Amino acid sequence: MDDLTQRIQAAADFLRCHCSVSPDIVVILGSGWGGLADQVTPDYGIAYEKIPHFPKTTVPGHSGRLVIASIGGRPVAMLQGRFHLYEGYSPQETTLPLRVLAELGARFLIVTNAAGGLDPKYCPGDLMIIRDHLNLLLESPLRGLGEAEFGSRFIDMVNAYPSQWRSLAQELAQKLGITCHEGVYAAVPGPSYETPAEIKMLRILGADAVGMSTVPEVIVARQLGLQVLGLSCITNLGAGIAPNQSVNHAEVLAVGADRAERFSQFLEQLIPQLR
Repeated sequence: MDDLTQRIQAAADFLRCHCSVSPDIVVILGSGWGGLADQVTPDYGIAYEKIPHFPKTTVPGHSGRLVIASIGGRPVAMLQGRFHLYEGYSPQETTLPLRVLAELGARFLIVTNAAGGLDPKYCPGDLMIIRDHLNLLLESPLRGLGEAEFGSRFIDMVNAYPSQWRSLAQELAQKLGITCHEGVYAAVPGPSYETPAEIKMLRILGADAVGMSTVPEVIVARQLGLQVLGLSCITNLGAGIAPNQSVNHAEVLAVGADRAERFSQFLEQLIPQLR
């Protein structure tokens, strides 16, 4: 048995022994989105470090907990914090928690992040529903994995973000008065923020927002057959778009904190509608 397969099975067996609830939906809570896990009544909660083979979060704004709760009658597993390539993890390590939860029965994925806006019309605090992505990480979580254990490596990414879920999210955002866009997310390695020249390049390539995560998880979700909805909180404008504006992580966290309650409300109302 492949080492990754063994780690997935060990983590899944541990969670089966400690939690009787099988999640239907996985929500990966990126920077600024973690409040949802704090607002629900959990059926089960545990720090990542106590789950066999789970990585540890090292980034402010990622608390590092798995919380399982019922939202609108749906059993939901919330990953309160994620893992990034820039932390030194491999693509397989960053996506291991998703594979574990899929092993437990999850069929749907909502993946969230904080992102820099590349469209001058975007403002900090806006929501962007991901329509498509650019993988500029130069890595794939499927690289080197045997097809016998994990399935085809040659997965179709044409409909990675189904239109019906995007429409539901768009309608709910409008109902709640949340300024909402739909666009292309570019994933870059980080951890430094982009230069003005890099932002100009990304805009030429067709990106509407940029971040340092999400794409590996979406690729794995598609290999596993999970339906995906991607959501970005626009926390800042990319370098060079606003004159003399610098970018720092404290400001990113501040915007995320300001929108946390509103976006948690959005997710709580959206989750029961996703089928």
